[in-house]
Amino acid sequence: MRSSRWRVLAGSAVVAAVLAFVPAVGASGTPAFDAGEIISDDSFFNPNAMTAADIQVFLDDRSCTPKDGVPCLARYRIDTPDVAASKDRCTALRGARDEPASSIIARVAQACTISPRVLLVLLQKEQSLLTAPSASGYQKATGYACPDTAACDRKYFGFFNQVYRAAWQFREYTVHPADWRYRIGANRIQYHPDASCGSSTVRIVNQATANLYNYTPYQPNEETLTRPTGPAGSCSTFGNLNFSRLYTEWFGSPLAVRFSGWLPDCLNYDRGFGCAPIRPLRGV
Repeated sequence: MRSSRWRVLAGSAVVAAVLAFVPAVGASGTPAFDAGEIISDDSFFNPNAMTAADIQVFLDDRSCTPKDGVPCLARYRIDTPDVAASKDRCTALRGARDEPASSIIARVAQACTISPRVLLVLLQKEQSLLTAPSASGYQKATGYACPDTAACDRKYFGFFNQVYRAAWQFREYTVHPADWRYRIGANRIQYHPDASCGSSTVRIVNQATANLYNYTPYQPNEETLTRPTGPAGSCSTFGNLNFSRLYTEWFGSPLAVRFSGWLPDCLNYDRGFGCAPIRPLRGV
Protein backbone atom coordinates (compact mmCIF):
# COMPACT_ATOMS: atom_id res chain seq x y z
CA MET A 1 0.00 0.00 0.00
CA ARG A 2 0.99 3.54 -0.33
CA SER A 3 3.08 4.46 2.68
CA SER A 4 3.40 8.01 3.80
CA ARG A 5 4.45 9.94 6.84
CA TRP A 6 1.29 11.05 8.55
CA ARG A 7 1.38 14.16 10.63
CA VAL A 8 -1.09 15.53 13.12
CA LEU A 9 -3.04 18.43 11.73
CA ALA A 10 -4.98 20.85 13.85
CA GLY A 11 -7.98 23.11 13.38
CA SER A 12 -8.38 24.52 9.88
CA ALA A 13 -5.48 22.45 8.58
CA VAL A 14 -7.58 19.30 8.94
CA VAL A 15 -10.40 20.89 6.96
CA ALA A 16 -7.96 22.04 4.28
CA ALA A 17 -6.54 18.54 3.94
CA VAL A 18 -9.98 17.03 3.47
CA LEU A 19 -11.12 19.70 1.00
CA ALA A 20 -7.93 19.24 -0.98
CA PHE A 21 -8.79 15.58 -1.59
CA VAL A 22 -11.08 15.90 -4.61
CA PRO A 23 -10.87 12.97 -7.07
CA ALA A 24 -10.89 13.67 -10.80
CA VAL A 25 -14.32 13.19 -12.33
CA GLY A 26 -15.45 12.00 -15.72
CA ALA A 27 -18.04 13.51 -18.01
CA SER A 28 -20.83 11.76 -16.11
CA GLY A 29 -19.84 13.49 -12.89
CA THR A 30 -18.60 10.26 -11.30
CA PRO A 31 -14.94 9.79 -10.32
CA ALA A 32 -12.83 8.80 -13.32
CA PHE A 33 -11.47 5.25 -13.22
CA ASP A 34 -7.79 5.25 -12.24
CA ALA A 35 -6.22 1.88 -13.06
CA GLY A 36 -3.40 2.48 -10.57
CA GLU A 37 -5.62 3.49 -7.65
CA ILE A 38 -9.02 1.81 -7.79
CA ILE A 39 -9.75 2.23 -4.08
CA SER A 40 -7.92 3.87 -1.19
CA ASP A 41 -6.34 1.73 1.50
CA ASP A 42 -8.43 3.53 4.06
CA SER A 43 -11.71 2.63 2.33
CA PHE A 44 -10.66 -0.96 1.65
CA PHE A 45 -9.43 -1.87 5.13
CA ASN A 46 -12.10 -0.20 7.28
CA PRO A 47 -14.06 -3.00 9.02
CA ASN A 48 -16.18 -0.43 10.85
CA ALA A 49 -17.64 1.13 7.69
CA MET A 50 -20.97 -0.63 8.35
CA THR A 51 -22.50 -2.57 11.24
CA ALA A 52 -24.62 -5.68 10.76
CA ALA A 53 -27.69 -3.46 11.22
CA ASP A 54 -26.39 -1.02 8.58
CA ILE A 55 -25.83 -3.89 6.17
CA GLN A 56 -29.33 -5.24 6.79
CA VAL A 57 -30.89 -1.85 6.03
CA PHE A 58 -28.75 -1.57 2.90
CA LEU A 59 -29.84 -5.02 1.69
CA ASP A 60 -33.49 -4.28 2.44
CA ASP A 61 -33.23 -1.17 0.25
CA ARG A 62 -31.98 -3.05 -2.84
CA SER A 63 -34.38 -3.87 -5.64
CA CYS A 64 -34.09 -7.66 -5.82
CA THR A 65 -35.53 -10.17 -8.32
CA PRO A 66 -34.38 -13.65 -7.28
CA LYS A 67 -34.05 -16.70 -9.52
CA ASP A 68 -34.47 -20.43 -8.79
CA GLY A 69 -36.79 -19.73 -5.86
CA VAL A 70 -33.92 -18.56 -3.64
CA PRO A 71 -34.42 -15.68 -1.18
CA CYS A 72 -32.99 -12.23 -1.69
CA LEU A 73 -29.78 -11.62 0.24
CA ALA A 74 -31.70 -9.54 2.79
CA ARG A 75 -33.59 -12.72 3.80
CA TYR A 76 -30.83 -15.27 3.26
CA ARG A 77 -29.88 -17.25 6.39
CA ILE A 78 -27.61 -20.28 6.92
CA ASP A 79 -25.87 -22.16 9.71
CA THR A 80 -22.24 -21.06 9.92
CA PRO A 81 -19.24 -23.05 11.21
CA ASP A 82 -16.59 -22.31 13.79
CA VAL A 83 -13.42 -21.09 12.07
CA ALA A 84 -10.04 -21.10 13.79
CA ALA A 85 -7.83 -18.02 13.72
CA SER A 86 -5.51 -17.70 10.74
CA LYS A 87 -2.24 -16.04 11.74
CA ASP A 88 -1.88 -12.50 10.40
CA ARG A 89 -5.05 -12.87 8.35
CA CYS A 90 -8.31 -13.39 10.26
CA THR A 91 -9.23 -13.84 13.90
CA ALA A 92 -11.36 -16.81 15.00
CA LEU A 93 -15.06 -16.91 14.24
CA ARG A 94 -17.69 -18.78 16.24
CA GLY A 95 -20.40 -20.51 14.26
CA ALA A 96 -24.07 -19.64 14.60
CA ARG A 97 -27.44 -21.18 13.77
CA ASP A 98 -29.62 -19.63 11.09
CA GLU A 99 -27.32 -16.60 10.75
CA PRO A 100 -28.44 -13.76 8.44
CA ALA A 101 -26.22 -12.77 5.54
CA SER A 102 -25.85 -9.27 7.03
CA SER A 103 -24.35 -10.73 10.21
CA ILE A 104 -22.02 -13.03 8.27
CA ILE A 105 -20.69 -10.13 6.20
CA ALA A 106 -20.20 -7.92 9.26
CA ARG A 107 -18.46 -10.60 11.34
CA VAL A 108 -16.14 -11.69 8.53
CA ALA A 109 -15.27 -8.04 7.84
CA GLN A 110 -14.31 -7.54 11.49
CA ALA A 111 -12.37 -10.82 11.73
CA CYS A 112 -10.34 -10.13 8.59
CA THR A 113 -10.10 -6.31 8.80
CA ILE A 114 -11.80 -5.74 5.45
CA SER A 115 -14.53 -3.20 4.79
CA PRO A 116 -18.02 -4.76 4.57
CA ARG A 117 -18.60 -2.33 1.70
CA VAL A 118 -15.87 -4.12 -0.25
CA LEU A 119 -17.54 -7.47 0.43
CA LEU A 120 -20.97 -6.19 -0.63
CA VAL A 121 -19.57 -4.80 -3.89
CA LEU A 122 -17.72 -8.07 -4.48
CA LEU A 123 -20.93 -10.09 -4.05
CA GLN A 124 -22.66 -7.95 -6.68
CA LYS A 125 -19.67 -7.75 -9.03
CA GLU A 126 -19.18 -11.50 -9.06
CA GLN A 127 -22.70 -12.98 -8.88
CA SER A 128 -25.26 -10.11 -8.80
CA LEU A 129 -26.35 -11.43 -5.40
CA LEU A 130 -27.84 -8.15 -4.23
CA THR A 131 -30.15 -7.69 -7.22
CA ALA A 132 -30.59 -11.04 -9.01
CA PRO A 133 -29.53 -13.88 -6.69
CA SER A 134 -29.56 -17.50 -7.84
CA ALA A 135 -28.79 -20.87 -6.29
CA SER A 136 -25.56 -21.06 -8.29
CA GLY A 137 -24.74 -17.48 -7.31
CA TYR A 138 -24.91 -18.30 -3.61
CA GLN A 139 -22.58 -21.26 -4.17
CA LYS A 140 -19.99 -19.06 -5.95
CA ALA A 141 -20.83 -15.83 -4.13
CA THR A 142 -17.50 -13.99 -4.33
CA GLY A 143 -15.97 -15.90 -7.23
CA TYR A 144 -13.30 -17.33 -4.92
CA ALA A 145 -11.38 -20.20 -6.58
CA CYS A 146 -13.31 -19.55 -9.81
CA PRO A 147 -10.63 -18.56 -12.35
CA ASP A 148 -11.60 -17.19 -15.75
CA THR A 149 -9.75 -19.97 -17.52
CA ALA A 150 -10.87 -23.03 -15.51
CA ALA A 151 -13.80 -24.50 -13.58
CA CYS A 152 -14.48 -23.42 -10.00
CA ASP A 153 -13.02 -25.50 -7.17
CA ARG A 154 -16.18 -26.93 -5.59
CA LYS A 155 -14.62 -27.41 -2.16
CA TYR A 156 -14.95 -23.65 -1.64
CA PHE A 157 -18.63 -23.50 -2.60
CA GLY A 158 -21.18 -22.01 -0.21
CA PHE A 159 -22.03 -18.47 0.82
CA PHE A 160 -20.13 -18.44 4.11
CA ASN A 161 -17.08 -20.15 2.60
CA GLN A 162 -17.00 -17.69 -0.27
CA VAL A 163 -17.31 -14.56 1.86
CA TYR A 164 -14.75 -15.77 4.38
CA ARG A 165 -12.24 -16.99 1.82
CA ALA A 166 -12.39 -13.76 -0.20
CA ALA A 167 -11.73 -11.69 2.92
CA TRP A 168 -9.00 -14.13 3.99
CA GLN A 169 -7.40 -13.86 0.54
CA PHE A 170 -7.37 -10.07 0.64
CA ARG A 171 -5.52 -10.32 3.97
CA GLU A 172 -3.10 -12.85 2.47
CA TYR A 173 -2.25 -10.48 -0.37
CA THR A 174 -1.68 -7.75 2.22
CA VAL A 175 0.56 -9.56 4.69
CA HIS A 176 2.59 -11.44 2.03
CA PRO A 177 2.68 -9.02 -0.92
CA ALA A 178 5.95 -10.40 -2.31
CA ASP A 179 4.29 -13.79 -2.89
CA TRP A 180 1.79 -12.42 -5.37
CA ARG A 181 2.02 -11.16 -8.92
CA TYR A 182 0.69 -7.62 -8.57
CA ARG A 183 2.40 -5.28 -6.14
CA ILE A 184 2.84 -1.58 -5.47
CA GLY A 185 4.87 -0.12 -8.35
CA ALA A 186 4.92 -0.72 -12.11
CA ASN A 187 3.01 -3.82 -13.29
CA ARG A 188 2.17 -5.12 -16.74
CA ILE A 189 -1.58 -5.85 -16.64
CA GLN A 190 -3.59 -7.50 -19.41
CA TYR A 191 -6.92 -6.22 -20.74
CA HIS A 192 -8.38 -9.71 -21.09
CA PRO A 193 -7.54 -13.40 -20.39
CA ASP A 194 -6.66 -13.62 -24.08
CA ALA A 195 -3.12 -12.23 -24.14
CA SER A 196 -3.57 -11.14 -27.77
CA CYS A 197 -5.89 -8.38 -26.51
CA GLY A 198 -2.80 -6.64 -25.18
CA SER A 199 -1.68 -5.07 -21.93
CA SER A 200 -0.17 -1.90 -20.58
CA THR A 201 1.97 -0.85 -17.65
CA VAL A 202 0.00 0.28 -14.63
CA ARG A 203 1.69 1.95 -11.67
CA ILE A 204 -0.17 0.59 -8.66
CA VAL A 205 0.05 3.08 -5.80
CA ASN A 206 -1.44 1.16 -2.86
CA GLN A 207 -1.98 -2.32 -1.49
CA ALA A 208 -5.76 -2.19 -1.78
CA THR A 209 -5.50 -1.77 -5.56
CA ALA A 210 -2.86 -4.52 -5.79
CA ASN A 211 -5.30 -6.79 -3.91
CA LEU A 212 -8.04 -6.19 -6.46
CA TYR A 213 -5.71 -7.04 -9.36
CA ASN A 214 -4.47 -10.19 -7.67
CA TYR A 215 -8.10 -11.22 -7.24
CA THR A 216 -9.26 -10.10 -10.72
CA PRO A 217 -6.10 -9.75 -12.85
CA TYR A 218 -7.34 -7.54 -15.69
CA GLN A 219 -7.87 -3.85 -16.41
CA PRO A 220 -10.48 -2.32 -18.71
CA ASN A 221 -9.29 -1.21 -22.15
CA GLU A 222 -10.27 2.09 -23.75
CA GLU A 223 -13.33 0.60 -25.45
CA THR A 224 -14.60 -0.72 -22.11
CA LEU A 225 -13.97 2.60 -20.37
CA THR A 226 -15.97 4.33 -23.10
CA ARG A 227 -18.88 1.88 -22.63
CA PRO A 228 -18.70 0.98 -18.90
CA THR A 229 -22.08 -0.78 -18.89
CA GLY A 230 -21.63 -2.53 -22.23
CA PRO A 231 -22.07 -3.85 -24.76
CA ALA A 232 -18.83 -5.75 -24.35
CA GLY A 233 -16.19 -5.81 -27.05
CA SER A 234 -14.14 -8.89 -27.87
CA CYS A 235 -11.41 -7.74 -25.49
CA SER A 236 -13.59 -6.25 -22.74
CA THR A 237 -13.29 -7.16 -19.06
CA PHE A 238 -15.48 -5.28 -16.60
CA GLY A 239 -14.46 -6.72 -13.21
CA ASN A 240 -12.36 -3.97 -11.67
CA LEU A 241 -14.25 -1.25 -13.52
CA ASN A 242 -17.51 -2.64 -12.10
CA PHE A 243 -15.99 -2.70 -8.63
CA SER A 244 -15.22 1.01 -8.91
CA ARG A 245 -18.57 1.82 -10.53
CA LEU A 246 -20.68 -0.09 -7.99
CA TYR A 247 -18.75 1.23 -5.00
CA THR A 248 -19.21 4.79 -6.24
CA GLU A 249 -22.92 4.30 -6.90
CA TRP A 250 -23.57 2.80 -3.46
CA PHE A 251 -21.06 4.43 -1.12
CA GLY A 252 -19.43 7.39 -2.85
CA SER A 253 -15.90 7.63 -4.18
CA PRO A 254 -13.75 4.54 -3.45
CA LEU A 255 -10.80 6.94 -3.28
CA ALA A 256 -12.18 8.79 -0.28
CA VAL A 257 -9.86 9.04 2.70
CA ARG A 258 -11.61 9.61 6.00
CA PHE A 259 -8.88 11.67 7.65
CA SER A 260 -6.35 12.47 4.97
CA GLY A 261 -2.96 13.49 6.35
CA TRP A 262 -3.92 12.74 9.95
CA LEU A 263 -3.82 9.01 10.62
CA PRO A 264 -0.62 7.36 11.90
CA ASP A 265 1.36 5.08 9.58
CA CYS A 266 0.02 1.88 11.14
CA LEU A 267 -3.52 2.70 10.01
CA ASN A 268 -2.39 2.66 6.39
CA TYR A 269 -2.20 -1.14 6.66
CA ASP A 270 1.15 -1.50 4.97
CA ARG A 271 1.37 -4.81 6.84
CA GLY A 272 -0.79 -6.76 9.23
CA PHE A 273 -3.81 -5.42 11.02
CA GLY A 274 -2.91 -1.81 11.60
CA CYS A 275 -2.09 -0.23 14.95
CA ALA A 276 -1.23 -2.37 17.95
CA PRO A 277 -3.42 -1.75 21.01
CA ILE A 278 -2.08 0.81 23.46
CA ARG A 279 -1.19 -0.81 26.77
CA PRO A 280 -1.04 1.20 30.02
CA LEU A 281 2.32 1.69 31.68
CA ARG A 282 3.00 -0.47 34.71
CA GLY A 283 1.93 1.11 37.93
CA VAL A 284 -0.56 3.43 36.19
